[in-house]
Amino acid sequence: MVAQSKPQSLSPLAAALAGALGACFSTAVVYPLDVAKTRIQAIPRSKGKDDLSLLALIIRIIKKEGLFALYGGFGATMLNTFSMQYAYFFFYSFVRNSYISRITRKLPKGSKVPALSTAAELLLGAVAGALAQIFTIPVSVIATRQQVGRVTKPSSTELPSNVTDASDPQSDDSFMAVAREIIEEEGVGGLWLGIKPGLVLTVNPAITYGMYERVKSLLLLAKARAGSNDKLSAWQSFVVGSLSKTLATIVTYPYIMAKVRIQARSADIMNDDPEHPGDVPSPHIYHHAKSKHPGALDILRKVLQREGVLGWYQGMQAQIIKAVLSQALLFMSKEQFERWTLALIVLAVQMRSK
Repeated sequence: MVAQSKPQSLSPLAAALAGALGACFSTAVVYPLDVAKTRIQAIPRSKGKDDLSLLALIIRIIKKEGLFALYGGFGATMLNTFSMQYAYFFFYSFVRNSYISRITRKLPKGSKVPALSTAAELLLGAVAGALAQIFTIPVSVIATRQQVGRVTKPSSTELPSNVTDASDPQSDDSFMAVAREIIEEEGVGGLWLGIKPGLVLTVNPAITYGMYERVKSLLLLAKARAGSNDKLSAWQSFVVGSLSKTLATIVTYPYIMAKVRIQARSADIMNDDPEHPGDVPSPHIYHHAKSKHPGALDILRKVLQREGVLGWYQGMQAQIIKAVLSQALLFMSKEQFERWTLALIVLAVQMRSK
């Protein structure tokens, strides 16, 4: 019975669990890439010849900080990934199933439910993403600061791979320590740094999942017309997922970069003079008695003045490589995790009935 059951029969709660587990798996596999791409995005590029390629930065991190530096903030990132994906898949499954049920009630009995339009998929994804962001972004802020590390002097903004002062015995980058530091320096609202660009970026998963579902439905329809009831193969899921995520990343990347810089510690030392960055504010002291924390538009304006439009896309290659691999793994493993989740639910019900 389990083998014949379809993952689509999962409740929103179970679908959310399957999606979150798949997301954690895919994120863990590519985590060193995640740390490197976050550092590339967070620190403005100097006028020197620093190599900001993904591979070069990973090698530099290992040489200067050790292998374990590539796993900085791993626990917080896993918590953020699980909570974000759980919330997203839950809201997405719930909203999508509710919408489909509403359409079904209006159709004649026996009629097939038409495929959702791209606009409908985008709207449903955006609603789910916005709800998930509001509840999970505090963990994202903490994870970003753990990955990027500390800027100990203005000139260190020129070295994306060397922003952590490992020799400082008073430096505590544990989860709770970073959370307390954010509240002390930014206020309680600091835990929601980047919420505005984060809400704007809800269009990213909306584009990704909307395009994926649309292309998937077309492929399945083509298979059905050819007399096959097979699902997408792992390779087909990989290709469709990769294309979907790449398109979403290109469209939304400037705000992705701006969000990372807002959440990183380095945001408080950036000013309009690229040759003379501001002083590093003292830690554990409120930073904005006379100024406001820069927003996404402030970041984008300063980057445009310093580096031109191309500066908005610093680190996009790293973002796409990491995102495509992670998203492809997620799409490939999602249905497998759904089957495992369904099997666990069936097993739990059988054990409870005994």
